[in-house]
Amino acid sequence: MTAFQPRPGQSVQGYDVTARLGTDYYAVFADIPAADREVWERAQAYVDEVGTRMQDAWDRAEYPLELAMRMGERELFNDGIDHPALTRFSPLAAGLVNMEVSRGDGSLGTVIAVQGGLALRTLALFGSPEQQERWLAPVARGEVAASFALTEPDHGSDSVSLETTARRDGQEWVLDGAKKWIGNGASGGVTFVWARVDDPESEHHGAVRCFLVEQETPGYVGTVITGKASLRGIHQAHIVLDGVRVPFDAVLPGTKTFKDASTVLYSTRSGVAWSALGHATACYEASLAYAQQRVQFGKPLAKFQMVQERLTQMLDELTAMQLYCRWMADLETRGELRPTQASLAKYHNTRAARRIASTARDLLGGNGILLENGVMQHMADIEAIHTYEGTESVQALLIGRDIAGMGAFA
Repeated sequence: MTAFQPRPGQSVQGYDVTARLGTDYYAVFADIPAADREVWERAQAYVDEVGTRMQDAWDRAEYPLELAMRMGERELFNDGIDHPALTRFSPLAAGLVNMEVSRGDGSLGTVIAVQGGLALRTLALFGSPEQQERWLAPVARGEVAASFALTEPDHGSDSVSLETTARRDGQEWVLDGAKKWIGNGASGGVTFVWARVDDPESEHHGAVRCFLVEQETPGYVGTVITGKASLRGIHQAHIVLDGVRVPFDAVLPGTKTFKDASTVLYSTRSGVAWSALGHATACYEASLAYAQQRVQFGKPLAKFQMVQERLTQMLDELTAMQLYCRWMADLETRGELRPTQASLAKYHNTRAARRIASTARDLLGGNGILLENGVMQHMADIEAIHTYEGTESVQALLIGRDIAGMGAFA
């Protein structure tokens, strides 16, 4: 290949703005234990291996399932789940994995949230010994893609009102309903379907329970949602359940009410805060590198006062995000993390990540919309994590109820 030869009006061929800079202004991660650092470095190595291919996949709106499932080979799906069959991560290590993978690619960060945080956690917490024996290791190793089907076309923020039903018919359950935005829901694996029991003779009549459904089961139809402008490197599905028959023991015995679904969601909410930190770190570091390399009016952008002020504003918010995440991990390690504290971290960090991404996009000028520079992709992907695992408004109402002592839900 011919070496780049500068031409009038073009002194550089491109900018190196995606490398890690190790931003940690308050030394928030300077004292992490060696075991946690080893897990973090494992995540970094994975991102370095697949990063370029994932960027191409995002551009083409393709889901390279084989690449995504390689995280299982590195035990990156375990997400701090406490189970004797899984290698235990500390909450800090689990957070660092979410942060690092999202810093590399938001779609992969969502794969961790779906495969590990939601599906694997549901199985580990509520599955029968037989279900865990059959599925836990394959899901953890990424040998079987797994999904968590709670959200419905008509029920997002009010998922407690879900209408999918599970009717008893002899020694089988019959599932009918629809789900939407289900990551891995059309990937040929298994889906943990949350449904309302329709069995007047059962003590669980009207209760919300979870059912393990193999996606090849007749009546299960998962259709990939197209036209997404965010998280384009993972497929989410619209699922139709039309008389899906599963064995009586397909129900996860530990699930009794909607509160069990909430337990899983609360556990993954902290992961979203870490994921937002990863996105924001990538945007800030791209901005800093670009400001140091890009020359305008005869000097690097970094020598302009307005640029330095913007970089400072971004670092201000990024450092606060790091402090939120580190303290949240410490609370969880001590068993003291309350659900609304995780909600506050998610609320703060996704909002801050949006602001950082917007500033970064502006600072990079026209180059900010190029996928090769990363910022625009992160900016788009942040929009998804800002919504899932509870919207900004829902988080505010959960926190508000906690601090005010009274609910304001409609």
